[in-house]
Amino acid sequence: MATKKDIETVTEAVEAAAETVVEEVKKVAKKAAPKAAEAAEAVEKAVKKTAKAAAETAEKAAEAVTEVAAETVAKAAGAVKEAAAKVEKKAEAAAKPAAKKAKGAQADMKKLEGMPRLKKRYLDEIAPALKTKFGYENVMQIPYLEKVVINMGLGTDKDNPKGIEAAIKELSTIAGQKAVATRAKKSVANFKVREGMTIGAKVTLRGDRMYYFVDKLFNIVLPRVRDFRGVSDKAFDGRGNYALGLKEQLIFPEINYDDVDKVRGMNIVFVTSANTDEECKELLTQLGIPFVQG
Repeated sequence: MATKKDIETVTEAVEAAAETVVEEVKKVAKKAAPKAAEAAEAVEKAVKKTAKAAAETAEKAAEAVTEVAAETVAKAAGAVKEAAAKVEKKAEAAAKPAAKKAKGAQADMKKLEGMPRLKKRYLDEIAPALKTKFGYENVMQIPYLEKVVINMGLGTDKDNPKGIEAAIKELSTIAGQKAVATRAKKSVANFKVREGMTIGAKVTLRGDRMYYFVDKLFNIVLPRVRDFRGVSDKAFDGRGNYALGLKEQLIFPEINYDDVDKVRGMNIVFVTSANTDEECKELLTQLGIPFVQG
């Protein structure tokens, strides 16, 4: 049986061994500490280096992504701009015909607004009726009024300059256009006419003025003739023209009776594109000339 002394001895031995182990551990730890610090420092340096490299790589990647994105955006913007330009060109190309049509329609409306009523009636009613009646295949075949010539003979006033001047003034007022004097082409001794002498006055009406005059003549002037029963239907020349004679200028509303120094008659010739008298008569009838009945 172990004695107390033996136990104390063992205890001392254990304590001595423990102290020895602690010392050894301290020595080992002391030796390992610098290496651990170095290792930790190395690890820290490696981590910092890796982090720096990663940061640089990330920055470069971000720059590359930014450049690619900017290039892509620029390309997309260019494509959008080109597409917009193409769409704008197509829209302009599509709008031009519409604008042209609208402009043409507006111009046509303005023309119609200022168009003489007789001309408008000819285009809307008379021309289609003539085409149907005579069976024209081409619209250019439809007869139309080319011009109206108003002539006034002034042989009795050949030696009276004031009378000639008054007659020209009256004719200009009637026609709404300046009349010109007609002169003798050759001398005729029997009529006491010398070459170049003023023997008449005339005015040629075309276009809107012609339609205005014809409308006035048919609807206002001729009905004012005393005992008027209609104009002759035999005064055609065989080539689609018609001549009408008036005995006095007083039937025109523009002429003031008190200003007239002498009663003068006149000859009115309707020149048409008709080839026959029948076509000319039908055209004038449609325009409203009051031919004698029966």
